[in-house]
Amino acid sequence: MQSTSILEGRIALVTGASRGIGRAVALELARAGAHVIALARTQGALEELDDAVRALGSAATLVPCDIKDFSALDRLGASIFERWKKLDVFVGNAGVLGPLSPLAHVDPKHWDEVLAVNVTANWRLIRSLDPLLRASDAGRVVLLSSGIAHFAELRPYWGPYAVSKTALDALARTYAAETATTSKVKVMVANPGPLRTRMRAAAMPGEDPATLNTPEEFAPHVVAMCTPQWSETGKIFDFPTGTIRKFRAPSA
Repeated sequence: MQSTSILEGRIALVTGASRGIGRAVALELARAGAHVIALARTQGALEELDDAVRALGSAATLVPCDIKDFSALDRLGASIFERWKKLDVFVGNAGVLGPLSPLAHVDPKHWDEVLAVNVTANWRLIRSLDPLLRASDAGRVVLLSSGIAHFAELRPYWGPYAVSKTALDALARTYAAETATTSKVKVMVANPGPLRTRMRAAAMPGEDPATLNTPEEFAPHVVAMCTPQWSETGKIFDFPTGTIRKFRAPSA
């Protein structure tokens, strides 16, 4: 269990913070002492999160925002700079499943939405937040990926989601490489595996949720990657196996 003060005085942004994994991570960060900047679309759910954060003795700044509002993401970086001059933690959790369909049947607007939320929004945030993360004495980035991006043989009908998560991995690895020798920023990818979330229920409606781990069980591992003591970068934390792995080149 993390110390209640391990992130005392640190500023942490979490996207998709109103429910599921994002909410669990936001609460765990608050429990560790961080001030949480919580971004999500739903004002009411954010206010409920704020109540829970306050009950832990911490504080949150609520950002009701559609992650596809890229201009708002640009303004967010400016607002964080104006108030804190730095950002210590960025957890890119917001994501959508998109259609489970043959590639040839995917509507272009649904393809565009999956790529916008799962990939482009994280790039826009990195673009907006990079100076703030570099200004921290230990900037930490954790982007939420999926095991589907690492299967030796990709599943059929998961095209938009699989493509977006594979692209997200490349985004994280590129940013890790760019910051490795020029800053104190560390960048990790996290694969939560199957968890008890709405997205998982939508993808696997016949599955018994009681057989799955919960977001609350996963969240402490994300927080560990957000601490100043974390030293790995450009790698993936695989929650189902509890291991940190290097990305591997394709094998024959």
